[in-house]
Amino acid sequence: MSRPLSAPAAGAAQPLSATKGQSRLAIASILMALALVVLDASIVNVALPTLSRSLQVTAAASVLVVTAYQTALVMALLPCAALGETLGYRRVFLGGVALFTLASGLCAAAPTLSWLVAARFIQGLGAAAVMALGVALLRTVVPSHKLGAAIGWNALVVALTSAAGPTIGALVLSLASWPWLFAVNLPLGLFVLAAAQAIPNERGSARALDWWSMALNMMAFGLLVVGAESLSRFPDLAGLLLVGGVLTLIVMVRREAPKARPLVPFDLLVDKSFRLSVIASVCCFTGQAAGLIALPFYLQHSLGLSPLEAGLYLTPWPLMAAVAAWLAGRFASPSATASLCATGCACLSAGLCAAGAWPLAVTPIGIAPIVMLCGLGFGLFQVTNNRNMFLSAPFERSGAAGGLQSIARLTGQTAGVVFATLLFSAAPVHTAPRMCLAMGAILTLMAGLISMLHPKAPQPTAT
Repeated sequence: MSRPLSAPAAGAAQPLSATKGQSRLAIASILMALALVVLDASIVNVALPTLSRSLQVTAAASVLVVTAYQTALVMALLPCAALGETLGYRRVFLGGVALFTLASGLCAAAPTLSWLVAARFIQGLGAAAVMALGVALLRTVVPSHKLGAAIGWNALVVALTSAAGPTIGALVLSLASWPWLFAVNLPLGLFVLAAAQAIPNERGSARALDWWSMALNMMAFGLLVVGAESLSRFPDLAGLLLVGGVLTLIVMVRREAPKARPLVPFDLLVDKSFRLSVIASVCCFTGQAAGLIALPFYLQHSLGLSPLEAGLYLTPWPLMAAVAAWLAGRFASPSATASLCATGCACLSAGLCAAGAWPLAVTPIGIAPIVMLCGLGFGLFQVTNNRNMFLSAPFERSGAAGGLQSIARLTGQTAGVVFATLLFSAAPVHTAPRMCLAMGAILTLMAGLISMLHPKAPQPTAT
């Protein structure tokens, strides 16, 4: 038996009663928390050259600051989603915000790279709870007929903050030293904790948690990410880690597959539209992450620009992403999903390719229209793809859909960082950025080709 995608399934939790003011405050706290944790995944990119000089480490080693955060996110997303279903979304969300805020203080106080990497890992664990439960929490304060709009808000925040990270990072660095990239999270995190008290305190299912599956999940993703990141420096150890990660993943899949609501939501991947959105998201974010790491190094090392100048040249990216998000929200429909996603990926791919091929050393201002094209493409794809992903999932599985959507995005971002690390380790710093941009262009083009396979409308999921 199937049901309309926009309607709650029988037994699905309904938004709890709240005043209009409480609902707005709750929505603001959820979206602000999401903006903080997504921003921290990209804000450090433009600071990597500064961190490399300040902490006296190599460019490849400085990328560990990004890798540690994303590794923790990938490891903890699905366990946090399971914890939210069992203990209550609000409780786990608040715990995640508190841990993220505390770890931000540790990052700001870091005297060495090792300290900073460890603090970033803890910060990522807290951020995982926010990313995994954002859409599920919006469901508790947004009426069912506005669910599509709420998904659009979520996608817009992710798109804008992902793209704006380098620009905001450059502005902070122009006014203060790098620890302030993390110190600014302290007052904002405290505000989110206060505002989040307006979120309805919905009880969890009290379902028994499978701690073994959660441990296997974290171990598998951790081994895979760390193994991939170590390939260039410790190939023998990396091979062992990757093999261990694959074997652990196989054990977890065999353990979870027979369950009605598995930790890894295989039930959602049965839907073709959802599955294609996940695959396309991984490819697109891999290319985008490689590009956003390559551009700051390219602008600062190859063109000799300051961090602020590099950030200003990247500012058109988030601005155009905002325009594209508005366009996608206005014209997005089930029938237009394939064309909008493919168009967005084509624009992003063309922009990344042009950034690497254009003679910017002669006319650096030429980067502006190129970056605008990247932002336009990224915004079109991200908002449309996320909206399609959530509307392809049953209402009562919005938490699992949110976790898997974040897994897809962070898997792509982590893969992009890993590829960038390998290229920076194998090639000169003046050549590696162009190679990263070319790789990013190919991967985003692949995402567009995958998006063209979308059916005309999301397929209803049987209940």
